[in-house]
Amino acid sequence: MTVRVLLADDQNLVRAGFRVLLERAPDIEVVAEAVDGEEAIALTRAHRPDVVLMDIRMPGTDGLTAARRILADARLPDVRVVVLTTFELDEYVFAALQAGASGFLLKDLEPDELRRAVRVVAAGDALLAPTVTRRLIAAFASGPEVPGLDSLTSREREVVGLVADGLSTVQVAERLRMSPATAKTHTNRAMTKLGARDRAQLVVFAYRSGLVGLPRPR
Repeated sequence: MTVRVLLADDQNLVRAGFRVLLERAPDIEVVAEAVDGEEAIALTRAHRPDVVLMDIRMPGTDGLTAARRILADARLPDVRVVVLTTFELDEYVFAALQAGASGFLLKDLEPDELRRAVRVVAAGDALLAPTVTRRLIAAFASGPEVPGLDSLTSREREVVGLVADGLSTVQVAERLRMSPATAKTHTNRAMTKLGARDRAQLVVFAYRSGLVGLPRPR
């Protein structure tokens, strides 16, 4: 299955570079490019890509506003947004995770990591690189206790904890000696109970609720 991608970045060279890197893979297609948030919203509605790679800092409508509007659009339930940033710790990136983005990428990532990230997000997982995402969450994850935490079973708590630690569905299954399908079922049930859009929000909830301790800054 081909993963359809929309690129949103105000820098022509960045978009061109990302397009070349992505389309070297036979299973990835760039269907549109946007130069600002407003165009990203319009093109997402027109093309309905699987994944939107969204720069945060763009003129006019910024990437954060665009991500919120795309993720709140009932006509685009299957579109996933990954935000792009030059900075590892950026409060706008955390806000995007809260809005429902499926993760974020640093612009200096390796080509293979970029292509893998697009596939991971398109498959329904969040992009949660422990070395970066956990530091960001540690810096900005503060707020009221997440409602519904008491409704999780002990097994669901275990699964959520491992997801928050950056493990994939397959890795969670291996750690808990269960099938990947069972691990995914536990994850989906926890997301439903907590009202999380995807695994990225599930991780934020895990830190906010205290279910998972904040990692020490590096």
